[in-house]
Amino acid sequence: LHALCSTAMFVRLSSSTGPTVCRSLVKGKVGENITVPCSYNVQSAGGVTSMCWGRGSCPSSKCYQTIIWTDGWKVTEQYNSRYTLKGDLPTGDVSLTIVNAKEADSGTYCCRVEIPGWFNDQLSNHEVAIEKARISTASPHTYTSEQTTAHGSTSESSSTFARTWPPVSASEASQTASGPCSSTTDCVDVTTNLQNVSVSFPSQQYSENGLYIGIGLCAVLLAVLILALFLA
Repeated sequence: LHALCSTAMFVRLSSSTGPTVCRSLVKGKVGENITVPCSYNVQSAGGVTSMCWGRGSCPSSKCYQTIIWTDGWKVTEQYNSRYTLKGDLPTGDVSLTIVNAKEADSGTYCCRVEIPGWFNDQLSNHEVAIEKARISTASPHTYTSEQTTAHGSTSESSSTFARTWPPVSASEASQTASGPCSSTTDCVDVTTNLQNVSVSFPSQQYSENGLYIGIGLCAVLLAVLILALFLA
């Protein structure tokens, strides 16, 4: 609430004998209950008196687009249920409360207290500004990890976890790719098995080649023996 009303800031109308007009600025947000302050001195006014609230600047008499009238003791006319007087009327508190404020409630409001006598009415114009509530647009955090492709290349991200795999043949890679390990221990076991296969594979190949050569020599000697017996 930014009140600009003070004794030194009274703004008079064109006539030097006219009533003084006080101005203030009230800010609020959509959905809030906004209170526009207005009060008068009951003793100086000669007792409790009538007053009105209206939209627009205060005219020379009464209120334009009146929204509330009070006889000083109670509300006698109310044109919108969202506009109420919740202050203590007999003590001069005639502040206007806007319930569940909307953007359309922005604008100028006039508080007119009718004080007996010529040009004695207490006038105050209040600028009301209702703004939309701010909505947070912060995006959620995204967490990603490093992925290893079939060719051994890696893609970097905010959190990286690199694994080094032993070189395997294309056939072994196709077999192991279909069944990923379910835990870190399983990954270690698979790695050990692959290393054992890669180490023992050449020796087994050499043994099988020697066996094939021996069988071939035996077959040749047997054929030569049979041929010699046949010729004899």
